[in-house]
Amino acid sequence: MENPDSRSISEIESEQHASTEEVLSLAKNSEFDREIFTEFAVLLDKFTPVLVAIKDNEKLMDRPPVNKGVESIEKELTRANKLIEGACSRSPIKQIEVVTRELGRSLGLVLFASIDASTEVKQDIAALHRELMNVKFDISFTPSPSPSPSLGSSPRVIHGPRPSKESGFVSEQGAFINEIEEEKISLSIDDVVLQLKYGNDEEFRLALLVLSDFIRDQVIDKEWIHEEDIIPILFNRLGSSKPHNRLTIIQILRILALDNDENKEKMTDVVCLSGLVKSLARDADEGREAVGLLSELSDISAVRRRIGRIQGCIVMLVTMLNGDDPTASRDAAKLLIALSSNTQNVLHMAEAGYFKPLVHCLNEGSDMSKILMATAVSRMELTDQCRASLGEDGAVEPLVKMFKSGKLEAKLSALNALQNLSNLTENIKRLISSGIVSPLLQLLFSVTSVLMTLREPASAILAKIAQSENILVKQDVAQQMLSLLNLSSPAIQYNLLQALNSIASHSSASKVRRKMKENCAVQLLLPFLTESNIKIRSAALNLLYTLSKDSPEEFMEQLGESYLINIVNIISSSTCESEKAAAIGIVSNLPVSNKKSTEVLKKLHFLPILISLMSSGASTSTSTKTWLEESIAGVLIRFTIPSDKKLQLLSAELGVIPILLKLLASESSVAKCRAAISLAQLSQNSVALRKSRKSRWTCMPPSADTFCQVHDGYCVVKSTFCLVKAGAVPPLIQILEDEEREADEAVLNALATLLQDEIWESGSLYMAKTSAVQAIIRVLESGTVKAQEKALWILERIFSIEEHRSQYGESAQAVLIDLAQNGHPRLKPTVAKVLARLQLLQDQSSYF
Repeated sequence: MENPDSRSISEIESEQHASTEEVLSLAKNSEFDREIFTEFAVLLDKFTPVLVAIKDNEKLMDRPPVNKGVESIEKELTRANKLIEGACSRSPIKQIEVVTRELGRSLGLVLFASIDASTEVKQDIAALHRELMNVKFDISFTPSPSPSPSLGSSPRVIHGPRPSKESGFVSEQGAFINEIEEEKISLSIDDVVLQLKYGNDEEFRLALLVLSDFIRDQVIDKEWIHEEDIIPILFNRLGSSKPHNRLTIIQILRILALDNDENKEKMTDVVCLSGLVKSLARDADEGREAVGLLSELSDISAVRRRIGRIQGCIVMLVTMLNGDDPTASRDAAKLLIALSSNTQNVLHMAEAGYFKPLVHCLNEGSDMSKILMATAVSRMELTDQCRASLGEDGAVEPLVKMFKSGKLEAKLSALNALQNLSNLTENIKRLISSGIVSPLLQLLFSVTSVLMTLREPASAILAKIAQSENILVKQDVAQQMLSLLNLSSPAIQYNLLQALNSIASHSSASKVRRKMKENCAVQLLLPFLTESNIKIRSAALNLLYTLSKDSPEEFMEQLGESYLINIVNIISSSTCESEKAAAIGIVSNLPVSNKKSTEVLKKLHFLPILISLMSSGASTSTSTKTWLEESIAGVLIRFTIPSDKKLQLLSAELGVIPILLKLLASESSVAKCRAAISLAQLSQNSVALRKSRKSRWTCMPPSADTFCQVHDGYCVVKSTFCLVKAGAVPPLIQILEDEEREADEAVLNALATLLQDEIWESGSLYMAKTSAVQAIIRVLESGTVKAQEKALWILERIFSIEEHRSQYGESAQAVLIDLAQNGHPRLKPTVAKVLARLQLLQDQSSYF
């Protein structure tokens, strides 16, 4: 069946006109009396303006019952056309009668659901419906061969009482409807009232249908409705009725309420309204009708006052407001607006996630109402989605205005509300734009006792605002916060430290960090390292870590030996992983060349502490684990510097190399890079530390397992730091094969130690065997200039051997030629050397 919505109004008119013409044509040529066909054609022709009026009403067509009725009408019209086409071969009279009734029944469905139609349209539909349901075709005739049968044998079209069912011609559904119609006719007005009150489900259903007919046909008036208590009866049956009866009850009640204030007044008691509210949560059609009726009743103040108190009502209305049904959503919105005149209702709406009325109160309400709304926002457990809705609906601006110009109670409630909203980035931007930063700082500097209660939420909001880089446009904010640190309570100190760290951590905050250090920020923060409050101590460590990234030499001078000891004590004793990460991060930022700090760390047995921490695999968050690994890897660079072989030996003996291998598998590129640097530093001394094959200690020859083909001697990891024996080469190559490029240079520097002058041939052979060449060529395609430079140096050595040239030269040609033509100028000489090794460029080329 074609969806009725898919055809245009003009198509309906055209099709219906064609059907009518076809009927009239058959009537002229039929062997039967043409009167019945003419009458049938006239009836069909009356459908055209009615269908057009229905389909042209979008609001009406939104109603599923109307859609269903229209679809049924069009199905019967199709059936009628088929009957017409076969009219010459067999008698169609009884079938036409059945189709006519089915058309009437379908039109009745449309009529019953056409609450939103205009009076004129409803009258047209009702008139055609009555005509269709009352029609009867008399079939007591004998067909005559004459084109014009005699009057006595003509079929007659009678508009009178409904016919009885004729078996064999009426469909099962049609038969059931016609029985129903007969029962409806038999009911008197008194019977209707009795069955509405006491009838069983089927009797009650029939009475509802008859009542609907009475109302539609204006058989009864409002006085009768009042005298028979029809509205209380309907509400009394609403709760216990079956779903289809409930829907009909509410539809009838909507008709009764339409433009009749007296009927509306009878629907305003709590019992009636509670029944309608229960229907909101039921079937979609029932909910749509119920919210429509409640919306129509909402112009009565008693209804507005009572509905909001009914449990679950506002939650259901908000759900319908956000639902997919446009009609229900529109009526729910109207009802919510009506209910928002009550402050308690507004709060219930906010709890249900509908904030516009609350924001309206913040803007337009009384001072007391504004305080009430702000307090509610401050106490709500808001999701980020709710915070976003409040921000988008405009809650931030009036709250800031309350804070700036309101009295103490208004200021406090506004600040607490803003603190709750500031947990969302989008709202932080709104706070900065609203100009709240300067008033917050002024409040923190205030010494007025009455304002002291406001300082803690003010500092908490500043801590959130500082997460946005937009804060940097506010001049000297960080300096003002620094000056407040020693004048504040612990809670405010913590918030200020959080804010300062956020400000200093922004990528474009280098000037701010420099100015903070010039204003003695480090000296101001160092005493916090002995703070017993772990939150404050940890926040101070975080800020010190951020400040230690710039000018490490200057920072080391300010830190001093005593505070370095404090930091190591925190690392060894703290139970907070993030605090440990920050403290180790500070140590990792200290200059490696500062031997004094290295000696202090050795005396404090700092290296075993780190190795133990790394080996324990403590359970922690991903971000803290990454920070720990990066910081530890940074510190290990200090303990593996190639200029201090004794320190390297100590580190290796303590188990540093397995830790470095573990760090090569980290998810952090920074940790991988730093681990590769340490391995490169260790490997630089491997050639000097290897034991020659011609050992003088013949009585105790080295184990064959310790012989290293690269170093051409005997290597033991803890004493020669050999990358090959440590198993470090495969994970280093794997880093080059991964997508990330940050660690390439450090990895290539480590691999290059296997190509030092004394061992380059054996190192080249080993690199070829371990499939390193392809990984190195990959760096040429996408690495940084420095990484490309180191990769070319390695390839130049590897391609010095003919076997390697023939095996890998062809795969390297394309990228080498591309680098020669399009690469960085700094690479050209080295590229030329490699191309010359591959005999692709003459030695006298201008590339050299």
